[in-house]
Amino acid sequence: MKNIQLLVYFLAIFIVHAVSEIIENDSDIGSDFKITGKIEILASKDKEWLTNTQILVDGGEYIAYPRSDGSFVINGLPSGSFVVEIVNPAYIFEPARVEITSKGKIRARKVNYLQASVVKTIPYPLEFRERRKTNYFQVREQWKVTDFLFNPMVLTMVLPLLMLMFLPKMMNAADPETQKEMHSQMKALNDKSSIPDMSEFLAGLFGSDSKKSSKSKAVRKK
Repeated sequence: MKNIQLLVYFLAIFIVHAVSEIIENDSDIGSDFKITGKIEILASKDKEWLTNTQILVDGGEYIAYPRSDGSFVINGLPSGSFVVEIVNPAYIFEPARVEITSKGKIRARKVNYLQASVVKTIPYPLEFRERRKTNYFQVREQWKVTDFLFNPMVLTMVLPLLMLMFLPKMMNAADPETQKEMHSQMKALNDKSSIPDMSEFLAGLFGSDSKKSSKSKAVRKK
């Protein structure tokens, strides 16, 4: 009986030890993934930018540095989705999202925070090229001739002068019939302008009545 108990005891210890080793191996395998890629800056001929460049995964949870040829490797990653960013003070790079499955399959795509459902794959290993130089200062606006010509003050002064210059020429170049029509329209406008305004007429009428009433009151007082 004691021998059976000892045998069961040793079997239990062996099973627990084996299970713990399997769990440790699985955890090691799950954290043994890596992301590889290369950085190129076409605008720079020297390699000084390498010393100021970092590769950040998920905002700095994992950090790596490029090699002399611009390539990089980020080790010890578990399965999941990661955002890889290139940080350099002089150049701006587009980030990339890398998805690693539990079986080790890797897929890379562009990062789109506005439309997360839109998937646009990119080649893997990753290839980063500078998008543009970093502008720390706003470019000063330069003076242009169009800014002067399209100024509202200039337009209000120049347009009437142009009309005065070109309208007589257009009238002379027009047909006699059109000239007669234009002259008749101008006469009609002048005749309308000679007719007194209704408001002025009413003001004069009521003004005269008020003057007469004031004079009559003055006579009565006398």
